[in-house]
Amino acid sequence: MWDIVFEHKDFVVINKPCGVSVHSESEGDVCLTASLAQQLGVERVWLAHRLDKATSGLLLFALNRDSAAALSAQFAEKTMRKTYLALGTHKPAKKQGWVKGGMARSRRGTWKLTRDEDNFAVTRFSSQSLKPGLRLFVLQPFTGKTHQLRVAMKSIGSPILGDTLYGGDEAGHLFLHAWRLVFDYRGEHFDIRVAPDKTWPSEIDLSACLGSDEFE
Repeated sequence: MWDIVFEHKDFVVINKPCGVSVHSESEGDVCLTASLAQQLGVERVWLAHRLDKATSGLLLFALNRDSAAALSAQFAEKTMRKTYLALGTHKPAKKQGWVKGGMARSRRGTWKLTRDEDNFAVTRFSSQSLKPGLRLFVLQPFTGKTHQLRVAMKSIGSPILGDTLYGGDEAGHLFLHAWRLVFDYRGEHFDIRVAPDKTWPSEIDLSACLGSDEFE
């Protein structure tokens, strides 16, 4: 059973666990969309956006074709405002700011930040110390590029905890969580949030994160 965070007549939002792919990658994998439709008792659901397999958190599904088109358009037009949480164990070059640059393929399935404007990515971030050697980052992607947040974190000198592909310290999983979605839909305003699971430190104060992720 999927954890349904919010339900509307036109869409639902679930809390996707890390390690679950939004699409079946091999025979025998659970198909998230099919199993969610079965759980809801509907014929079909439409995935409005994607999360990497290793990323946990909010995932939005439409319940009809019209809402699928409208919600997907918001992601495409960058009016769907997203906030992620991440943990890092390395001191960043700066505690807050912007990461901007082109995204280019690199070695071993990784991406790198360049000075070019091709495939341009924009991320705003802030951070706070949780305890010595552990920092919480609040990340806002203004574009939706592959591995954008992982590359942004590496570029400021603090790869995400568990992200060994980009130089992060070994951990049980990738500590990257889709925490908040803010959007308008058919005259209503929605601000949907879900806390990360219990593998995350208890020192995190999510109320303190709200002031640092206000969109301009």
